[in-house]
Amino acid sequence: MKQAYIFDMDGTLFQTNRILGHALEDAFDFLRMNGRWTGETPLAGYQTIMGVSLPEVWQTLLPGHSDEERALVDRIFQDALIRHIEQGQGALYSGAQATLQVLKETGHPLYIASNGWKVYLTAIVRQYGLTRWLDGVYSIEDVVSLQKSDLVAYILSEHQLTEVVVVGDRISDFQAAKVNRLPAIVCRFDFSNEAELAQADVIIDDLRELV
Repeated sequence: MKQAYIFDMDGTLFQTNRILGHALEDAFDFLRMNGRWTGETPLAGYQTIMGVSLPEVWQTLLPGHSDEERALVDRIFQDALIRHIEQGQGALYSGAQATLQVLKETGHPLYIASNGWKVYLTAIVRQYGLTRWLDGVYSIEDVVSLQKSDLVAYILSEHQLTEVVVVGDRISDFQAAKVNRLPAIVCRFDFSNEAELAQADVIIDDLRELV
């Protein structure tokens, strides 16, 4: 079996920045209308922590809110993300489809390991027809710990993979690779952090560099 690739989704294959602000605005508009938020929508705060699981996102952005309220905001946010995806407001990164096609045609197994929820990933995969190339799409919901390192380990075990590289853009991707003793390739895209880039084995500026 040829080397497998485990891709992150947000900020690696999918340009989440195109819809993130809109969806976050929808969620915080709900809080404002109910007197539970004042001031601007914390888009910059979210962008700083991009790559962590959504429970951690809401704990960070809404520290004074209850778990029930965070769960409600999460549902509103998820619904908004999916709506914007289905309306065609998102996009894959340049070269993403061509890269996946070449890797698939040359016999490389391809997987997604994402901190996103399943319903969100399903919307992206459906919108861009990614099942043509992917051998599996895995959400952080697939592991109890909600840790990406455990998710990558689960994929390795599920498919008995030995030769694997992790492709991502944030520290959670690099750490997941390191914990599982895998090489990490970092995409210097919208959400990448220069301080985190030093922890990757290879840095690319275009997905087509993978082929």
